[in-house]
Amino acid sequence: MPFILDCSVTMSWVFSDEATKDTTVLLESLVDDVAIVPQIWSLEVANVLLVAGRRGRIDHGERPDLVAAINALPIEVDREISDHALVGTLDLGAEHDLSAYDAAYLELALRRKLPCATLDRRLARACQVAGVKLVLPRN
Repeated sequence: MPFILDCSVTMSWVFSDEATKDTTVLLESLVDDVAIVPQIWSLEVANVLLVAGRRGRIDHGERPDLVAAINALPIEVDREISDHALVGTLDLGAEHDLSAYDAAYLELALRRKLPCATLDRRLARACQVAGVKLVLPRN
């Protein structure tokens, strides 16, 4: 079944020290499945990679291989997020005390009626309150 993928889970696939058994199983599920992300996901991923480089967690030479590995995953980008930003996303952010970025994942999960994969506790809690199933067990 398709699922909404957030940046925190994606980064667990990039940085082995953030991986769990559950995130690894989820990654392996993409052999037969697809993950769906809002347009902001690529900017979030890029930002994490930039910060990781600045902090010495990865070196500049590793970045192209990491980006290629991420781009090889079956990830569908939802391009309607802008249409919902100032109504659904804004309202969900206010209602659940989320950033607009995290609320975008919740809005997408609700709109597509799909479960959400996140390691972010605040987003996971908001998903549960809003009736969105979580793909990963709550940490």
